[in-house]
Amino acid sequence: MKHTFTLTAGTLAAGLLAALAVPGTAHAVTEMRCSHQLPPQHHIAQVIDRWAAEIETLSEGEIDVQVFGANSLVGARENIPSVAKGNIDCAFSVNFQWGKTLPTMNVTLKPYAVTDLYTLSAWSGSEAAAYLDKQLLTKGVRNVAWLFTTRMSTITSKGHPMITPADFKGVKIRGLNPIVDAGLVAMGAAPSAMSGSKVYEALSTGVIDAGLTDVSAAVSRKYYEVQDHANIMPLFSVFFHGYVNPAWYDGLSDRSKAALRDAGANAAQWAIEATEKSAESAPDELRAKGMDVHIQTAEEQAEWSAIMTPAFDAAFAKATGKDGETLLELVDKIGP
Repeated sequence: MKHTFTLTAGTLAAGLLAALAVPGTAHAVTEMRCSHQLPPQHHIAQVIDRWAAEIETLSEGEIDVQVFGANSLVGARENIPSVAKGNIDCAFSVNFQWGKTLPTMNVTLKPYAVTDLYTLSAWSGSEAAAYLDKQLLTKGVRNVAWLFTTRMSTITSKGHPMITPADFKGVKIRGLNPIVDAGLVAMGAAPSAMSGSKVYEALSTGVIDAGLTDVSAAVSRKYYEVQDHANIMPLFSVFFHGYVNPAWYDGLSDRSKAALRDAGANAAQWAIEATEKSAESAPDELRAKGMDVHIQTAEEQAEWSAIMTPAFDAAFAKATGKDGETLLELVDKIGP
């Protein structure tokens, strides 16, 4: 049975008592401990819960999925190495979390590029996704799900909006990684990379001045409590991708492997529906909480892109070389 946990001493004790209460089982059940960083109210956290339940159904009970959200098992930065080492079985990370370890994973973060819904809807199962799946395996994880999370970003601030490039001069802003942050540096900002769970505290304490996140996360992570302006734009796209330890996967039955495959494909479609619905309502939700919301105009997009895109392209090309060129060609093939 799928469980969603916030790990505590009580959780551990309850699990031990449950194990002692059942002296035997009818068949072997494989435990699947899966970590992610999202708060429970985030729309993708809810998709992950649904994905976990689907795995249990399709595997006919062979896999017992235990989901630990909100960094309750390991932190966001520890998810990848923990799965690769076999300390946990499964995790979800945003694609930009790979940074320079696997720089091709930043391909969807090219400014104003990979944001059309057709490409994002067709991503799971595409040649581009398969290419990244193979590269992920070389880094010690087997990819099992691509969950589209956002194509609408927001830059939040306090006291004044971040509308023009001049507004970025000297502003300490949440960064993602050196490749993506090249565009923010070109705008004159001073980015500081951190996971989404760290941003609220950094904003509230003045460690950074401005936030950068997907528009739905600005609601679920309550940015409106510490910021009063939000500029919303189709800056880039982000996926939460699910991955498992390869040795753990190799020990599964054919039925369980098929369950992971099919649940991942189903969840990819659920994520598209959930993300688009959440992004549609988020601006009004931020307004209702008192934020001054600006929707970026086409002219503003062109102005930002002219500054940010060349900086990203140079950083991405330097980090990825021929692999990056191949991947960009595969992304272009996804179009109708």
